[in-house]
Formats: sequence, C-alpha cells, structure tokens
Amino acid sequence: MTNIIDIRQLQVKLQQRSILSGISFTLEAGEILGLVGPSGCGKTTLLNTLAGFIEQESGDITVGNTLLINKQNRVPPEQRNIGMIFQDYALFPHLTVEKNVGFGLDKLSKAAKQSRIDELLTLLELQELGQRYPHQLSGGQQQRVAIARALAPQPQILLLDEPFSNIDARLRNELMIEIRQLLKSLNMTAIFVTHNKDEVFTFADKIAVMFEGQILQLGSPIYVSQQPNSWQVADFLQLGSWLPFQLKEDAGKKLAETAIGTIELTREQSYANKSSTEDVNHSGKQLLLIKPKEIEVNIETDKNDNSQAIPNVIVNHIGITEHGYHYIVNSLDNSPELTFDRLSFYHDQVFSLGQQLSICIKHHQYLTFQQNKM
Repeated sequence: MTNIIDIRQLQVKLQQRSILSGISFTLEAGEILGLVGPSGCGKTTLLNTLAGFIEQESGDITVGNTLLINKQNRVPPEQRNIGMIFQDYALFPHLTVEKNVGFGLDKLSKAAKQSRIDELLTLLELQELGQRYPHQLSGGQQQRVAIARALAPQPQILLLDEPFSNIDARLRNELMIEIRQLLKSLNMTAIFVTHNKDEVFTFADKIAVMFEGQILQLGSPIYVSQQPNSWQVADFLQLGSWLPFQLKEDAGKKLAETAIGTIELTREQSYANKSSTEDVNHSGKQLLLIKPKEIEVNIETDKNDNSQAIPNVIVNHIGITEHGYHYIVNSLDNSPELTFDRLSFYHDQVFSLGQQLSICIKHHQYLTFQQNKM
C-alpha cells in the first residue's frame, strides 16, 4: 500500500529547547495512529508541526507521494492537505452548523459548495441541525460538526487533539466506534492525541508511546501492551504492578527471588529492556511486570488438615469492579531489595482490609525491566 505520510528524523526546537527529536514513522492510507505519553512529552507539538503551525528545525515530512515539507520548503498550513480538529473543536460561534462546515470551501462554486455541505451533513447525521448554532448542540454534535468541517476540503490526513475528552463518558465509547467506522469508510488516515490508553484500543490501529520528545515504541496496541520495550512504556500504560526481584543462579538456572516467591527465568520467557535475561545485570533495581491475571491466591496448602498457606502480603485497599473485587496489597517482607507497597489483582472471594494473604505468581511469559526515572 502507498504511504500517505512519511516522517523522517523530525526535530523541533522552541526557545532553544529540544521538544521533538528523531521522530520517524510512516502511515498507510486508512491507518489510525494514537499518540500517548506523559504531559509535556511532545504529542500536541507533533500534531501542530505536521499541521504547519510550528516549524521544524530539521527532518522531512512527506504527504502523499509529492509534497515534501522540510526546513527549506516550509509549506503553509493551507497547502498541506492536512485537516485538524482541536480539543475544544474551535467552531465559529456566530456561524450556523452549515456555515461552519462550508467555511473552507470558498474556492468551490456555490452549487458545488452546497453539495459538499449537504453530503457531509448527511454523512455525519447532522442534516436536521444545519441551521443551529454551536451553543445549541451537545458535545457529541459539536464534535461531528468539527469533523465535517475538517473533512470538507478533502484532506489526505486528519489530525485530532484529544477528540473525546469533552464527551460524556457514557457516550464516549459509542462515539469512538462510530467515528472510527466513518474514517475507515472514507479510507482516511488519522493521527490523534489522547491521555487515555483505552481510547487507543478502541479507536486506533497503531499506538506510539512518546517520552521526552521521542517515540519509545510504535506498533499495534495489542503488541505494545503485551511486549512493552521499556520500563517507561509499561509504566505509562499502567500494564500491571511492579514487583522487585533479585537475580540469582542455581545449577545453571536463572532465578528471580521476590517477596512472594521465586520463579525461574528462561531466555524464551523473559525480557529486560528489549533483551533476554542474560542482559539483566546485578546492579540497579530489577522489576517484574505483573498483570492482575498473573497473581494467584493460595487459600490453603493442605485440604486434609486445613493448614493455611504462609501469608506474604496484607490487603490495604479493596474496590469493586466488573472484574470482581479489586485488591491492592503490601508485602510483609520488609527487606529493602524486595519490599513493595502496591500489587494489584482481582478475585471473586471477599477478603477484609488488613487481612494477611498468601499469593504467588502464575507461570507465564515473564517480563523483566530495569527501572528508570520518568
């Protein structure tokens, strides 16, 4: 398939400070990319640079097969064939829905302009609202108008800055599915910024996790969530709890000793900053990424004499979710190397606050990382 956008080594500086560095990726027609990362990591700056509101220091942006944008060829925003939807939608309050949608179509004949407006109002189910003003619309309706206005000039790429943040939570998921289906039906390439990883799983084909102006990892949401390539990626996406461990060797086996048991690490089952366990060093804080489903509660060890498993954690939080009771536990092991104060899991059984439990790690594909500061 043809790349609709190709970004190579994009760098942006503002007030002599590097904001974006080494940004490179491509998107094909119809692909939707979600940009996530902590506040200040450069997500919105990247959108504004692509749209032409911020100039790049270096690097190339190619739109389609013909338009090359770089420091020597600073193409103005209106000539980039890129549409943008702002977080607050930026609708003109003094214009009706119909006039908002047709705002950028003055180069068309009157008949062609009206035909395009009518087509978009129908496509976005706004045909009954054409004569209303923005303040007379709901948040979801305002978003549809903003999308219709952005699509009116028929851009090759659509940029969306936190498009669902102003939508009522009850309607958000339904609207995300609806807008995704619309973009797919138009084969529209889109890039959107969000702070909510759940929006990426619902709306995007790819996710790019950004940190300090760089893309740490880019791939399908399912792959990135299952195989995060760094501590920062896993920590920002809140993929699980962090369990400290100490690496030991016994009879040629690599073992991870934790406050809730010891597990064997193998080359095929574990990773450490993109590598196998052979690259796990003996200095610095080593962490296992543990997802809630990977925790097992030992209710009892011997059903014949009802002896209880030895407790290794204490319950310090209880919540109720659709997955069952949500527990956060502290370790009873107080050693500085292995102690932890936040391990999360779900269970159908009711435990009490302050209750001591015995838990262990289920056998799975272990993910290990060396902690870095965010």
